[in-house]
Amino acid sequence: MMVDLASFGEEKFNAKGWVNAACKARHPDDSMEKYLGDLEMKLQLMAESIAGSLEEQSAQALLRVPRASRDVLRIRDDAISLRSTVSAVLNKLNQAEGTSAQSVAALARVDAVKQRMDAAHETLQDAAGLVMLSATVEDVFASGDLPRVAETLAQMRRCLAVVGEVPAFGNVKRQLEGLEDRLEGMVQPRLADAITQRKVESTQGLRDILITIDRYSSLEQHYTRVRMRPLRRLWDEFESAKAGLPLAKTSTTENQPGTDRRPPSTAISVKGPAMSFVEWLPHFYDEILLVLEQELKWCMVAFPDDYKLLVPRLLIETMVATSASFAARIDISAEEATAENRASLGGGEVSREANLTGKGQPSRLGLLIMLHNMTGAFAKNVQHLLASIDLAELAKVLQAVYHPYESYKQRYGELERAQLLGEVTALDLRAAVPRGIGARGVELSETVRRMEASVPELTMALEAAVERCISFTGGVEAEALLRTLDEVVLHYLGSLLEVLKSLRSICGVDRALPDAVGGGDLSNLKKDIALLEGAGKKEGGTANLTVDIVPEEEEWSIVQGALQLLTVADSLSSRSSVFEASLRATLTRLESRLQLQGVLATTGQPVALPVALSESEDSTGAPGGTPGMLDITILRLVNDLDKTRRLGGLLEQAKDPRFHALPHTSQRVSAFTEAVNELVYEVLISKVRSKLMDVAQLSAWNQQEEENLFELPNFSAYPLPYIVSVGEYLLTLPQQMMPWAGGGGSDTGPPADGNDENTDEAQYFETEWMFKIAEGATALYIDQIRGIQVLSERGAQQLSADIEYLCNVLSILSMTAPLVLSTFQTCVSTPRNKLPELVEHDGGPPIDPATHRLVCKMRQVSLE
Repeated sequence: MMVDLASFGEEKFNAKGWVNAACKARHPDDSMEKYLGDLEMKLQLMAESIAGSLEEQSAQALLRVPRASRDVLRIRDDAISLRSTVSAVLNKLNQAEGTSAQSVAALARVDAVKQRMDAAHETLQDAAGLVMLSATVEDVFASGDLPRVAETLAQMRRCLAVVGEVPAFGNVKRQLEGLEDRLEGMVQPRLADAITQRKVESTQGLRDILITIDRYSSLEQHYTRVRMRPLRRLWDEFESAKAGLPLAKTSTTENQPGTDRRPPSTAISVKGPAMSFVEWLPHFYDEILLVLEQELKWCMVAFPDDYKLLVPRLLIETMVATSASFAARIDISAEEATAENRASLGGGEVSREANLTGKGQPSRLGLLIMLHNMTGAFAKNVQHLLASIDLAELAKVLQAVYHPYESYKQRYGELERAQLLGEVTALDLRAAVPRGIGARGVELSETVRRMEASVPELTMALEAAVERCISFTGGVEAEALLRTLDEVVLHYLGSLLEVLKSLRSICGVDRALPDAVGGGDLSNLKKDIALLEGAGKKEGGTANLTVDIVPEEEEWSIVQGALQLLTVADSLSSRSSVFEASLRATLTRLESRLQLQGVLATTGQPVALPVALSESEDSTGAPGGTPGMLDITILRLVNDLDKTRRLGGLLEQAKDPRFHALPHTSQRVSAFTEAVNELVYEVLISKVRSKLMDVAQLSAWNQQEEENLFELPNFSAYPLPYIVSVGEYLLTLPQQMMPWAGGGGSDTGPPADGNDENTDEAQYFETEWMFKIAEGATALYIDQIRGIQVLSERGAQQLSADIEYLCNVLSILSMTAPLVLSTFQTCVSTPRNKLPELVEHDGGPPIDPATHRLVCKMRQVSLE
């Protein structure tokens, strides 16, 4: 039986629990009494063993205590002795410090005197050496050993720097500068010949000479001037290529590094038609890349420490030297393309298709974008070729490559405005020409068709402008783009309004339309529309509107054409809203791509190259470039922080849902829609107005009753023709609206395919306009019957029949007769003697008091 003693040492030891656990662990065959007796015996033996061991250990501990006490006393005495020794040492050090400080100070003064004496000795030696060098420098020049001359001049400069501003050596300083210029003049022709002949060893030696006399800038100038000559010849060969003359082309044969052989040249013959600048530029860029690759390989051998500066400087100087003529060639190419397009169109304006599709030569802006894309491909190849150079130098290279386009980018708004205005002007928006009877409907339909077709064409032109802005400027000129788009849409809406004005005479209405869209006051347009729709609602008032009597046979074709105008307004409104939403989305994408916050954070730094590291994008704004390449768009923003701040403010405003990318467009589109609604309303109400024009002067209202023997009614049981014509027109009008209500006349309207949403929209369109025309007809009719002066009994009965007919028509159209009309109906159908009692009768229909008094006056009934 094993006993675990560890449990006895626990703080929460439970004796009962331990005994119970031990009992459970016994073998089932053992008796409980024997098991407990054995367990007790074991515990007792273990307790005695532990007691004995404890007693033995205690005795040994008592024996070690005196020895430990003696060790502690000895250690204390040693510590006291050590403390006294340290104090004595510190006292000696303090005494030594006081006596040695004076000695150290004296030694320092002696050392300073020694250093000044050594400096004076070296200065005297340098001065003597400078005098000797000045005297023998001409002999060194006469020897023709240029490295020795350079070393002599370098030593003279070192000596002169040691001597300082001593008046006696002022002439030596001037002499040294002249000698350095003289040596540089001797090196120049040899360096030019060595660079031209690709002599590596000679070039390196001459380079060391210039470095020795601290004329590294001269090395850059000579290398750039010599190696830029073939590049300039490549650029100047465009005129020869344009004339179809043979071109001298640098051979693609590469020299092995370290050789002194001059690369051979070959001539290629270019025959056939003259090349355009657009066709020639890629070949020029290819030649530049070939030359740069050869220069980079050669310079890595000839100038291993300087090639990272020399090769980029060569390209920068070349691009700067050709920048002015580059812009001139662009202008000439644009003028030639414009002249060619006009010639192909018979002297007319360049069409939008010629600008956007491949028909004809591209526009000025299109030509710039083509050339800019070519330059972009060249810039990518340059970055790959010069990947090992410093980023700051690479940024300067890119700016030089794109420099010819900078002035055009700054004038992007002007260029885009010219192109868009040309495209809008080219749209077929001829004003309607008055036609004879029977041809008005055709002219109206054709004019409206042209207006409707121009809306998607305008949208395509605006979307193409956004793509051009991103492709050419990277979106940096977004502010100028928005101003241009807003101005162009304003111009387009002004043209639409002029066409809309010309349609009024075609439609048979000659009310002048206010110039709201073209820049007039919008409030005047709304007031005129309200005046038109509320004509006749004021007592005794008539609308000042002259109506042209349209022949019956073409009135419905004019109605169809007028309803088609609603499609134009709806298409323009929906497309402008969608386009403005896409503009806001484009501005949002621009903010994340241009990293404006990072650019603005670099204020005060020379170039924020880490900010410029990004992925280039294609014309649609989608990433399509190589990661880690410098972006010229970001570099432009870094160099123009004012523009960056303005652009950042614009893009921040674009996040607001209330932001209008085209602030004036939505206002003008709404004004144009109101003008269209006014014209459509006038067209639809014109027949009603013509039928009701002289109703107040009809003789039927004051006819007297005729005597008859049989007391039969002598009034007509049928409504008069004028009101019958109005009712038939109103009942026929929904059938004319069905094609437009169902979307059959619009590419933006709902298709008639049984869709519930489209059906509801069509029903809403039809109901809205039917209510508007019916309300207008009712208002015109009420205005006319208010003008009746005298109403006889027979006239009152006739008027009651007419009003009842009109109320039935309104009921068929699911409309309720207004209170004024129902009051007229009640008053004219009531006998004269009971007319005053109508107001006092509580259980009858509602009565308008003013109308009741007017009818009493017409029927000559006194209310007093």
